Amino acid sequence: MAALYLDHAATTPCDPGVMDVMQAALLHDNGNPHSTLHESGRRASTLVEEARQHVARLIGADTREIIFTSGATEANNMAIKGAARYLASQKNPRKRIITAATEHKCVIESVLDLAAEGFEPVILPVGTDGRLAPDTLARALEVPTALVSLMGANNETGVLHDYATLAPLVKQAGALLHADLAQTAGKISFDVNKYGLSLASLSSHKIYGPKGAGALYVRRRPRVRIMPLFSGGGQERGMRSGTLPGFLLAGFGEACRIALHRQEQDAAHLSHLHAVAMKTFASLLPEAQLNAEAAPRLPGIFSVRLPPGISALHVLETAKGVEASLGSACSSADLAPSYVLEAMGLTHEEAGRSLRLSPGRFTSTAEVENAIRLLAQATHKTGTHKRI
Repeated sequence: MAALYLDHAATTPCDPGVMDVMQAALLHDNGNPHSTLHESGRRASTLVEEARQHVARLIGADTREIIFTSGATEANNMAIKGAARYLASQKNPRKRIITAATEHKCVIESVLDLAAEGFEPVILPVGTDGRLAPDTLARALEVPTALVSLMGANNETGVLHDYATLAPLVKQAGALLHADLAQTAGKISFDVNKYGLSLASLSSHKIYGPKGAGALYVRRRPRVRIMPLFSGGGQERGMRSGTLPGFLLAGFGEACRIALHRQEQDAAHLSHLHAVAMKTFASLLPEAQLNAEAAPRLPGIFSVRLPPGISALHVLETAKGVEASLGSACSSADLAPSYVLEAMGLTHEEAGRSLRLSPGRFTSTAEVENAIRLLAQATHKTGTHKRI
């Protein structure tokens, strides 16, 4: 029996249309996109620039504002460290860098790393709903701030920050605003201009594109500047050196094109699957609870807390054929309960019995029902003899 894959928040399979574009690029247009003195290089460059257009359209950006990277982790590091270091090079006195306790590890660690360079990292608490309260951010911004980094949608709970309220606070304070859109872009409408973003990070493999590709949005007007993370040939407008992987970027661009076309359809499908999952849990495992139940959330990512005494890890080990996770795949080497859930006020024990479930574009209703059935059976089998 094929595995029931409910871990699309970790990575998505490539869309068939994406694979077709990548295969064609590998076979026919696999030159160096920076070698434009000959036809092979020009064809590869054209593919890259077409991909740039598709990425830009997905988030309402100008094509010239898209810098290609290896993924969102690199883009997040570039945005946070690059912007802070540029301000420092200009003798800007602002040293505070703000983020939230539920951000992705690469964002939190990037912010903390800057302490060694004289910056003041501030990690703000969130409420039990996983959202940053406007008053909390406003108080933190009373100290002159260089940059605020807030994700669009949480990668473990799907919870959405209130950008319509938070973004104006950052603007009024004169700080740069960076958004990690790895889980947001392509799944719900998010326009970088609507929220006045300075910087934003995207990832290809979260939207049915290939791994190893991503992008950083860098606003042109008013212009945002960043210091490059590493030295090289000055590709990508001097912000990110290195030869671009044309075939990966062609796939990324096609994934963005498809995501924009299917956005409403995909969102409706994932919302339906979420409802099916929770209805099935209510029938087979009524003690299971949805974490941050009342919070606005992304369709397709939700965190479910199993009955007391049940280890989510043991349930996943018992439920053969179901592929889900405990939390962020980027922290999978650490099997400790989710820091995101604990930041939301869950106890260590409650976080330890929580599963992240994330169906996808190609997941069927029957697959979700079967997966929840197997998880419920594994929960009953595990019982209370394997406590957290």
